[in-house]
Amino acid sequence: MNDPRMAGMRPGSCSVPDRVPYAGTEMRGKILCIVHQKGSDPGRVGCLLMEMGYVIDVRCPCMGHRLPESMDGYDGVFVFGGPMSANDCHMGGIRTELDWIPKVLDSGKPYVGICLGAQMLARVLGGSVAEHPEGMVEIGYVDIEPTDAGRTYFDGPMTVYQWHREGFLLPESCTVLARSTVFQQQAFRYGANAYGVQFHPEVTLDMKKRWTSGAAHRLVLPGAQPAEAHIENHPKYDPPLEHWTRRFLERLLRTDAPALRAAG
Repeated sequence: MNDPRMAGMRPGSCSVPDRVPYAGTEMRGKILCIVHQKGSDPGRVGCLLMEMGYVIDVRCPCMGHRLPESMDGYDGVFVFGGPMSANDCHMGGIRTELDWIPKVLDSGKPYVGICLGAQMLARVLGGSVAEHPEGMVEIGYVDIEPTDAGRTYFDGPMTVYQWHREGFLLPESCTVLARSTVFQQQAFRYGANAYGVQFHPEVTLDMKKRWTSGAAHRLVLPGAQPAEAHIENHPKYDPPLEHWTRRFLERLLRTDAPALRAAG
């Protein structure tokens, strides 16, 4: 799923690019998408949000883009991955995001952190982020298993796409939704509307090709899978992941979030 508008509107190509829903789609609202590099975009998640009728506002604080003072006018926030660490507080963009995330949580609007975005959420909530004690990484397709609490989000074991060398250790205030063998905490919920996933539901085949080429030096790390495995396994494992992503977004934005706001 590759929208041509994504390719032509990187965060570096204009200050605050808005991407609009597909023609003929009912307008539903606006989602803020935070990325961390000039060449990054929201991938499949961005395309699905536009398909659902949302305008997506893509910003990159690491490139100097300002974050909104409040969540007024937004229906949710997605914070994506990047090569930096959630512990890189010396980086202006990361420090800005860590200081800003509590505003989203206080608003009650949905927050979804993916990889780095999940790790930053964990840190804000009082958890920790660190490399595996044996230097292992998860790069490629990895099996995850839902916890008892996660069975309403995952039908059963699932193979997901990963690209990370650090993981999070969550505080007791979070509910773990999925685990894996190497990095045990893989998905979590905080409160009613904040979620973090260690894996990458947004990554398309084109993105896999770019990552395995542009960051090939990481494929020699312990636990990383060779580039050809990323591409060859895509037809087998990506369709179920896309189905999961669609269902998760619809649950988050059409069921949980509106009901929560109405109750508030």
